[in-house]
Amino acid sequence: MPSTPHAQHAAPRSPIRGPALPIGIAVTAIGMLLSIASTPVTAVSAPVMPEPVTVMQVPSVLVGATPAVDPCTDPAVQKALGSGDDAAAIAGFGGGASFRDAVVAGNAPCISLSDPARIWVVVNKARPLEPADYAPANLAGVPLQMTTLSGQVRSDVAAAVGEMAEGAAAAGVGRVGANNGYRSYGLQVSTYDAHVRSQGQEGADAGSARPGHSEHQTGLALDVVACDGQCGGLDGFGATAQSAWVAEHAWEYGFVVRYEGVGTAVTGYAPEPWHLRYVGMELAAAYHDGGFHTLEEFFGLPAAPDYGH
Repeated sequence: MPSTPHAQHAAPRSPIRGPALPIGIAVTAIGMLLSIASTPVTAVSAPVMPEPVTVMQVPSVLVGATPAVDPCTDPAVQKALGSGDDAAAIAGFGGGASFRDAVVAGNAPCISLSDPARIWVVVNKARPLEPADYAPANLAGVPLQMTTLSGQVRSDVAAAVGEMAEGAAAAGVGRVGANNGYRSYGLQVSTYDAHVRSQGQEGADAGSARPGHSEHQTGLALDVVACDGQCGGLDGFGATAQSAWVAEHAWEYGFVVRYEGVGTAVTGYAPEPWHLRYVGMELAAAYHDGGFHTLEEFFGLPAAPDYGH
């Protein structure tokens, strides 16, 4: 029988089962297989781990560091402040150096460097007394020979300067007297005005505090003189044996020489080797041991060489 038209034109059966892949896809697949086959074994080895980071390499703020304990929360410190016992308060901080460090670090919110009743008060040309007419409540006579009528200081200062004068005499350097102790706001007005009349405004500001800016008004400061036979004046004190001894030993009795020549750029005052400021035994020791020359630097305060007005 003759074959039918369908039988004559039937295509030969493909040996591959399923639909045929387009040529482009097939080529891509083959390429990928070849790439995987040719990849070195090392490419699939274990990943390299980063070096471990120790706790010391991480800032403390990131690891939940505990903030410094506020010494003001110590009941002993609170009690001392409440009773006006400045020495006990400083001891509660751990001593003079620790007290100073806490104040500078801002970790002593209960301590005000503006409180004129505290031995740590800082008075300068930028830090007036508050109130301006402040007067200390516990004044006592200076137990030294006086050359003016301003013969009072705070009772704790009087006791300390008496011991200092005894120490100087025992060391064989001669007697120490005093020129000025506490000066009221009103007396400071007349004192400063006298300096202005004799030296002019600029000269007065270099050697005398304006009213309301004087350490003498706190009762914590006094000017000492040398008394060999008779007492000398302030200007000649720096050349005496007493002055050299005071500069070296005053801190042992709780005093600092407030206005040294190296501190003039900070305080705005010419050198006054006779001007002693009482800060107590602990703070004076920290001041001396730390090599400080101004209270501004000691407490981390800005320099105050000029008045703000």
